[in-house]
Amino acid sequence: MAVNVTDANFEHEVLSSDVPVLVDFWAEWCMPCKMVAPAVGAIAEEYKGRLKVCKLNVDEGRQTAVTYGVMSIPTLAVFKNGEIVDKVIGVLPKNEIETAIKPHI
Repeated sequence: MAVNVTDANFEHEVLSSDVPVLVDFWAEWCMPCKMVAPAVGAIAEEYKGRLKVCKLNVDEGRQTAVTYGVMSIPTLAVFKNGEIVDKVIGVLPKNEIETAIKPHI
């Protein structure tokens, strides 16, 4: 299950995490975001314990989205040790998202 994050708890949930984190930058009105959501949810379940999955609604977490240069959604960013180590943009199948994640787990 994905953890909902905001500007207020992003540092605690993502940057301070002791496991790699996949952050899904999304918005309620974004159809492509809704299309990728099932893959993100499946990844959250499959990689539980090895990867934390977080969702940040860019309408509610604008500052964080700006800080990390999110210009298009959905953007899926992989954080490790508080830094972005990979990023994919757009609707991708689960196996392509996993290709970005696996080297960092």
